[in-house]
Amino acid sequence: MKFYVASSFKNIEKVRYVSEQLKHLGFTHTYDWTNPGGALTLERLKEIGQQERNAVIEADLVIVILPAGKGSHIELGIALGLGKKVYLYAPDDEVNNVETTSTFYQLDEIDQYIGTLDELIDYVTANCK
Repeated sequence: MKFYVASSFKNIEKVRYVSEQLKHLGFTHTYDWTNPGGALTLERLKEIGQQERNAVIEADLVIVILPAGKGSHIELGIALGLGKKVYLYAPDDEVNNVETTSTFYQLDEIDQYIGTLDELIDYVTANCK
């Protein structure tokens, strides 16, 4: 099963942890954006964007770790548009605060998971068998 993890730069360690655990369990990571080698030019940003878009397209499932950045929400939109399995992870129920949540987080196509990262990994693997 191929996966992609979207999030913000603030969550790089969480993204790396989830990715490493899933790879250890036999999943295939479509792209690791946590070490892109710097985005110092518009051309490099374009290359990274193409790699991230292609990784979402190639993935069977997309995990979005909150809080997520603007790029993550674009990746979420691509995944939803392509009918990918989407897991939305939040460490607490803040994701369901009506005043701050996104309407898209509430779609039936979004599988919300609230808990620890280890519990998320267990949940994803149990639902991908």
